Amino acid sequence: MSLQKASLLILVVLLIDQISKIYIKTHFVLGEDIVVFDWFRIYFIENEGMAWGTKISDFTSLITDRTAKVILTVFRIFAIFGIGYWLHYTIKNKGHFTLILAIALIFAGALGNILDSVFYGVIFNDSHGQIASFLPAEGGYDGFLHGKVVDMLYFPIWKGYLPEWLPIWGGKYFTFFEPVFNVADVAISTGFVLLLLFNQKAFPKS
Repeated sequence: MSLQKASLLILVVLLIDQISKIYIKTHFVLGEDIVVFDWFRIYFIENEGMAWGTKISDFTSLITDRTAKVILTVFRIFAIFGIGYWLHYTIKNKGHFTLILAIALIFAGALGNILDSVFYGVIFNDSHGQIASFLPAEGGYDGFLHGKVVDMLYFPIWKGYLPEWLPIWGGKYFTFFEPVFNVADVAISTGFVLLLLFNQKAFPKS
């Protein structure tokens, strides 16, 4: 895969990701849930932390969530430069198509979520009890680097109580698949799955 094709793939993923997020943000109230199929819903939530909504305060009280948010966002920005260099290096050295595809997807997904974290707090107002506006006159809901990642894809394929004979989780109510995510998350996950499934092709011993 050439640099031009990889760049086009990244651009397409970014556009789909950002268009879907901006549409949800400017047409849905936070927490709004629309059933598309029994197993698929559009469910608008915002992620303030890391994967699955995890926050630094869940592990330590030494720093505030706002400080941790800035640290996490800055770390992601540095990481995206590293991934970008890895992609350029791999293409330059004629790496395997699978590896280039995987890195490009991970890069596009990571950049898509970074845009939310960096800019959304400035360019949108709050979605609590109202539909947010783009570039509101009164300003955004938070400052630079304090944006929340927009999630909307929800696949509650199965809900019910687990069998009593199961250890630990037996008898508990369970939903599969419970996490709510976005197009950027799909791109990142797809990239990692490609690296796992086609590891030998992506990283030949030679």
